Amino acid sequence: MMKACELSQQALVYAGEVLKAGMSTYELDRHIHDFIVKHGGKPSFLGYHGFPASSCISVNEELIHGIPSKSRKIQEGDIVSIDVGAFIDGFHGDNAYTFTVGEVSEETKRLLQVTEQSLYKGIQQARKGNRIGDIGNAVQTCVEEAGYFVVKRYIGHGVGREMHEDPEVPNYGKAGRGVRLVPGMTIAIEPMVNQTTEQVRVLGDKWTVVEGNNKMCAHFEHTVLITEGDPVIMTLTSH
Repeated sequence: MMKACELSQQALVYAGEVLKAGMSTYELDRHIHDFIVKHGGKPSFLGYHGFPASSCISVNEELIHGIPSKSRKIQEGDIVSIDVGAFIDGFHGDNAYTFTVGEVSEETKRLLQVTEQSLYKGIQQARKGNRIGDIGNAVQTCVEEAGYFVVKRYIGHGVGREMHEDPEVPNYGKAGRGVRLVPGMTIAIEPMVNQTTEQVRVLGDKWTVVEGNNKMCAHFEHTVLITEGDPVIMTLTSH
């Protein structure tokens, strides 16, 4: 599974390197697809419940599950959430990052910083003996103290031989509640944060999820291993 997670992260890093203004989200997705296949994996998302692409690429007010499109051109000042999974040797990895394209506003930078910070606050709680609620509470507290909104309709999840497994990993909750964490668990922690409301809308394509008021939103994700000691972030290029 470490191999799948490492490939997922390498594909995400590569996507950030080739990402540029003027590129279509379809073109970016093709780069990601070819990278994963070239390195011996299969894109986890391609065909998943009928999803037509190898990655989810969501721009600005799009939170998650954006379908890459030849007509959607990335522009200077955009933020682009890229969610990538790779399948290799019977296991999946899963990770996401929200990139900036050129200069973005200070408020947008802050939204991204807080969302990424909340991910690491959640990871800090991913320890033997803690509960799922400890992770969600840490994420929610970080986000709400900054004045933003945790999306509750979509959550993190277990990941392993299947793309989505138990347990569910919400980005909200009460400390000390929920499934107890034990060594060997592998979970995807993925804060999804809106600028102005916890509400979201699903577009007519039945996939793309947007911020309820069409404002900015952000998404960051790591696959994390529960151990006897500190949590291990599996979706890193070096361990």
